[in-house]
Amino acid sequence: MAALILLLAVRTYEETAVALARSNGSLRTAEATITELTSHTESGREGGGQDGGSGHWFVHTEYTIELRIGDERKAVDGVPNERAYDLHKGQRVEAGLWRGRVVEINGRDVWPGWHPGAWDITLFVLYPLLMGYLIALVVAAAGYLAGLSGLVRLERQDRSGPCVLGFFVGVATILVLIVCAAFGNRPAFWPLVPVGAGTAVALARLWVVARRVRAVRVADTPSGNSPAQA
Repeated sequence: MAALILLLAVRTYEETAVALARSNGSLRTAEATITELTSHTESGREGGGQDGGSGHWFVHTEYTIELRIGDERKAVDGVPNERAYDLHKGQRVEAGLWRGRVVEINGRDVWPGWHPGAWDITLFVLYPLLMGYLIALVVAAAGYLAGLSGLVRLERQDRSGPCVLGFFVGVATILVLIVCAAFGNRPAFWPLVPVGAGTAVALARLWVVARRVRAVRVADTPSGNSPAQA
């Protein structure tokens, strides 16, 4: 679990940093030469009925572009056809680099970003589990600190409600992000949104629970201020 959370954190940092560098123009630029340009084409029919005859025929082409930058060779995979249609082997281009990785070619975005391949697909599938674990971890830490400070000691059952509420808020946020992605709005920092929303709601609920538990325990405890018995 720790390894997956670390991987998610690294990927989120990479995508956010690349998006920020592209937006503020801080990418390092360098002259490059295209040494290889390999196309990968997939075709088929979208949808399909019993005979496979319905739906629209599609052809999808992606390119692997190999570049020589100085004495180094770099490769970029999964470049869509519309971003590589006029590139050719031997062509001199300007590459935009982020920490040595090719992000732009002639000002066009060729960074693959979040994509359903390699480790990203694992993070997509396991994200709800990772999110729930992180929310539970933060709630447990907050409960421990509350007890350590003398505010109130919270039992596991006191923390379970806020954890469940935070998890469902996070899941609802994931669904909203999926709808936004369908309309082309895909924030690079998306993993922070559900876990942040879920954690905020869980901590707010934990505070309410802590106040209630503290009030109940104070009411059940002799005040020590009653008149002395004769």
